[in-house]
Amino acid sequence: MRIARTARGWARLDGELSHRLDAPPWLGGRETGETLLAAALEAPVAPSKIICIGRNYRAHAEELGHAVPTEPLLFLKPPSSLLAPGGVIELPPESARVDFEGEVAVVIGRRGRRIREADAAAYVFGITCANDVTARDLQQRDVQFTRAKGFDTFCPIGPWIETEPPPLDALELVTRVDGEVRQRARTDRMLFSIAHLVAYASGVMTLEPGDVILTGTPEGVGPLTGGQQVEVEIAGVGVLANRVAASVVA
Repeated sequence: MRIARTARGWARLDGELSHRLDAPPWLGGRETGETLLAAALEAPVAPSKIICIGRNYRAHAEELGHAVPTEPLLFLKPPSSLLAPGGVIELPPESARVDFEGEVAVVIGRRGRRIREADAAAYVFGITCANDVTARDLQQRDVQFTRAKGFDTFCPIGPWIETEPPPLDALELVTRVDGEVRQRARTDRMLFSIAHLVAYASGVMTLEPGDVILTGTPEGVGPLTGGQQVEVEIAGVGVLANRVAASVVA
C-alpha cells in the first residue's frame, strides 16, 4: 500500500486516485470516503525528528577517507530540511560543494523505547526514498554535521511510503544524476541492518510514530550543480526526483 501526502492531506494512493485519510495513518488515520484524482505530492512524512546514520556502507566510508565505524554513527537533520518530491534542492552560497546521498528511509509506525532488534520490524510503518544532501566542504570544516546537513531543502523524501516493501535486507537502491547511475547498492551490504538501526536509535531516544531514519548512503556520492536532476529509486518502492538550483539570497 502506498501512503502519500497532498495539499488536501494524507491519502492512500491507488493508481491515479487518492483516497483521503482523516489523519496520518500511523496516528490511526482512516479513509474518509472521499476519492480524488492524485494531485501534486508533498513530503509524505511530518516527523518529530529525522535520525541519520553515517558511514553505514564500508565503501562509502573508505571513499571519504574515514574509518569504518564499529557502532552506528547517529546524527540529526531538522524537519525544516524536508523537501517534497519534485521540489528544488537549493545550493546555498555558504558552500562550494554540495553532494547527493541516496538513501533508504524508514518511517516509524509505533512509539518505542529500547526496542529489541528481534522486534524492530513491528515498529516499521514503511519505506520511502531519501536524499541526504550534504555540504561536503562545511562538513569537513565544522567536523560535526549540523550545518552541512541542515540547510532548507537538504532532505528530499518520497514520493510516498510503501507499507509492503520487499524484504528490508534486500532493498535495492539506485541514485541517478541526469539519468546517469551514480550509486547502486542493496541493504544487505549495510554494516548495520535496518532492524539493528531501529533498535540502536531507540536506545538513545524514544522513537515516535512518523519519525524517520535515514539508513546511510553507499559509495558513489558526488557534487551537484544547478540545472541537474537527481533521482533516488528503491525497487518495489518508488522514484524520488528533484531538480537542483542555486538558492536566491534576498
